[in-house]
Amino acid sequence: MTPPTIATILAASQAEPCRPWPRHRLPHTAWRALIDALRHEPHRLLALWADTIEVHALLLHDPGLGVVAVSTAIEVGAYPALSAVRPAAEPFERMIRDLWGHHAADAPDERPWLDHGQWPVTLPLSPRPGSAPIEPDPPSFPTAEGDHATRLPIGPVAGLITDAAHLRLTLSGTAIRSAEAHLGYAHKGTLALMRGKSPRAAARFIARLSGDATVAHSLAFARASEAALETEAPPRAQALRLLLAEWERMSVHLGHFADLGALAGAAGLHRIAEGARENLARAAEAAFGHRLLMDVVVPGGVSHDIAPDGQVVLRAALTAFVETLPPLAAALEHPPLASRLSGLAPVPLALANRLGAGGVVGRGSGRAFDARALDEAHGGIEWEAETQRQGDETARNLVRLREIAASIGIIDRLSGFLPDGPVAVTLPAGSGEGIGCAEGPHGDIWHWLRLDHGHIAAAFPRDPAWALWPLAEHVMAGAAVEDVALIRCSLGLTVSGMDL
Repeated sequence: MTPPTIATILAASQAEPCRPWPRHRLPHTAWRALIDALRHEPHRLLALWADTIEVHALLLHDPGLGVVAVSTAIEVGAYPALSAVRPAAEPFERMIRDLWGHHAADAPDERPWLDHGQWPVTLPLSPRPGSAPIEPDPPSFPTAEGDHATRLPIGPVAGLITDAAHLRLTLSGTAIRSAEAHLGYAHKGTLALMRGKSPRAAARFIARLSGDATVAHSLAFARASEAALETEAPPRAQALRLLLAEWERMSVHLGHFADLGALAGAAGLHRIAEGARENLARAAEAAFGHRLLMDVVVPGGVSHDIAPDGQVVLRAALTAFVETLPPLAAALEHPPLASRLSGLAPVPLALANRLGAGGVVGRGSGRAFDARALDEAHGGIEWEAETQRQGDETARNLVRLREIAASIGIIDRLSGFLPDGPVAVTLPAGSGEGIGCAEGPHGDIWHWLRLDHGHIAAAFPRDPAWALWPLAEHVMAGAAVEDVALIRCSLGLTVSGMDL
């Protein structure tokens, strides 16, 4: 008998009216059949999360850009684990255990992920949260292999202005044999804070989920809210959102170059990139009232229109920025820096595909996926993912530079021809379920939420870091210990959006 395919499993399932992609409810037998089908079919796992009675997964079929949302019930506190066939599911399963208490049956790793034993309650999103442990346990890591292995803990406080993350390295001399990250130190309780609030009120938490993707997260969340309520933002708001997203992308890429220059001792690169980023931040504040563009994108549109002289300010900033691109590219090609970056943190295409890494990391390895291709609200602008094949930091920087050039063209076009009309609509106080996505500076961002009479009953944001941190563990194996900080910078590893 031929085993069922994902398509046949979905066709036989109950579809819930989630928009724009229906969510299919699967009994455990069908969920296990889905797991078997994933052994042979190329669907990538985007996210895995839960509510009090079900666990949900979001899958992507790259070639056809098909998005699949599936759920299965929690039975006797458990559900069949996905991590055996999709390694990217492992941190999600650990997160679900910490927040809801649901057990991933047959999962290879059941250690805590977010809960470090410091919370006032355990299982905070379950119907019956438990009391806090008397003695918090330190994070546990696998036992080092071999008699001559050295264990090197880095963080969570590392003496630098960087995200809090505990990185445990197993060394052979100065070479990294294996690496494992333990996160959760920036946990904010975002999911609990959002419950019971309107999308407009909850948008403030989303805007602060990850500081270098505030526009992208706000945009994905707004689209999920609007999809759930079958509402569209006005055309002027959609154009402004696109402009804001591309402005953020340029700023974050410049921030990467500035950090890279500081870590690699390339003072010229740091100076050029930091100066250009500061000029973009000042223009953003003049045009929209915030250097990081926080709280501008909201469900229903944007919170306020561009300033009366904002278009002139943005176009002047772009003109000045264009003049910095040749020296920026030249600084990256300077022989001492170029030789340091060539071959740094290579990411094979197979690894990027297996873990679903998108953004610059995925496209620098040849994975031609860009969430903007899924967006129909881009005013006729067609997206073609810029890719490189070699997968190292040199390749990723080429992608960043070309994305900056593309963003300049998009913003220049939009800033001169913004549609007239309102910039927001009022969302109805209805019920529904929606999924929204946006291409952030570090990759694809996804939001799901369920509304009950205008208030959030459940929600989940998926940040690109869910794919990038597991990938970093693979990439660091075999690298030199002195390159760890450069590798973190190279892969764009952030923490806050993953720590929830």
